[in-house]
Amino acid sequence: MAGVFFAFSNFVMKALEALPQRSAILAMQWINVTVLNRGFLGIFVGTAVLCSWSAVATVLQAPAGTVSLSAYLSIAGACCYLAGTFFVTARFNVPLNKTLECVDPGAESSRQQWQSYMREWLRWNHVRTVTSLLAAMLMICSLLTGENQGKLEPPAYAQLSWQGSGKTNIPWIMSLR
Repeated sequence: MAGVFFAFSNFVMKALEALPQRSAILAMQWINVTVLNRGFLGIFVGTAVLCSWSAVATVLQAPAGTVSLSAYLSIAGACCYLAGTFFVTARFNVPLNKTLECVDPGAESSRQQWQSYMREWLRWNHVRTVTSLLAAMLMICSLLTGENQGKLEPPAYAQLSWQGSGKTNIPWIMSLR
């Protein structure tokens, strides 16, 4: 998700801003329609579901009275995505998009509406960019500091025998069949 949000903050919105106002508003209105598809929504909502599941599973699996660094990182990553990405989208970006949907691109008042939209939408998109990237980094750190810290092993289905030794010096990702 961070890549999508970064693209909008870094160049998509700048490109729209360079267009004539009427064209920019129409383009963004169509972007807001076409983004509502199974691929984007599946990943966006699916990530929220997985983050929720990860946080709950982490808490439920922790032995009574103990929480590991890996668990803290996992919970922090989940909260970061849920609050800073999913909630911000629902609370700020979507309502802004709904407001833009009603703007007549040819109306005189659309200039001020577009400028306000750009300023507010980008502000919240920057938040989504940073929080989704931070969430991913925290989840990766959680995996790297887990019970198998320092023993990054391939899953059983990815084992590759190297000259009969049963071990491989090839990075495990290369051993996937």
